[in-house]
Amino acid sequence: MSVEQKRRALITGASSGIGKATALAFAKAGIDVALVSRSSDKLEAVREAVQHTGVEAKVYAVDLARICEVKEKIQAIALDFGDIDILVNNAGLAYTGTLSETSLEDWQQVIALNLTSVFQCILGILPSMRDRGTGTIINVASIAAKQPFPGWGAYSVSKAGLIALSQTLAQEERTHGIRVTAICPGAVNTELWDTETVHVNLDRSKMLTPEIVAQSILYTVLLPQQAVIDELTLMPSAGAL
Repeated sequence: MSVEQKRRALITGASSGIGKATALAFAKAGIDVALVSRSSDKLEAVREAVQHTGVEAKVYAVDLARICEVKEKIQAIALDFGDIDILVNNAGLAYTGTLSETSLEDWQQVIALNLTSVFQCILGILPSMRDRGTGTIINVASIAAKQPFPGWGAYSVSKAGLIALSQTLAQEERTHGIRVTAICPGAVNTELWDTETVHVNLDRSKMLTPEIVAQSILYTVLLPQQAVIDELTLMPSAGAL
């Protein structure tokens, strides 16, 4: 599919951080965006910023933690917005705590949002991509998937699972014209560090910015159809923090 053809992307976690930056980068490249997150107010602000570029942008408030509803709601978004050419699975939960202190409830919450919800988002979009013989799926993993850090056990496991999911999906779907990429950023300066499930204090000035990650996602998407980046590790030049 050429760059000139109008394309439609669905981005989860689009209200802030990497998701918001990706929505803006896509819009500037002429890609229509379906914005998905829990907060309709925050999404509306992103939609207003995106609309200045002239692309179509719509807001869909969905709680991806409600796993049993995800596939159906993503299917409904695709029906409303139009065929999705690009799926960016970016929504996720950061969590710190040693494994010995991680409750089963917390463990299941991290795995559900970071891995199972992505699986369900994919299944909601996959049939229409197969029907059209084209599509690009970007799964935002983490360097923690490849270099587990003490205190990040549940998070690291969820992101390692996401890489395995990406690799399996890539092999199963390439004959249907579907490209799958796992992006593994190092530390990114987002609101994630301010959430109540994260208890670390790092120098955020040396982290990647959401805009840098978004540019890498856009580059991956704009590659000619006969090329795919299977996996992309993107680190701060200062190294792991």
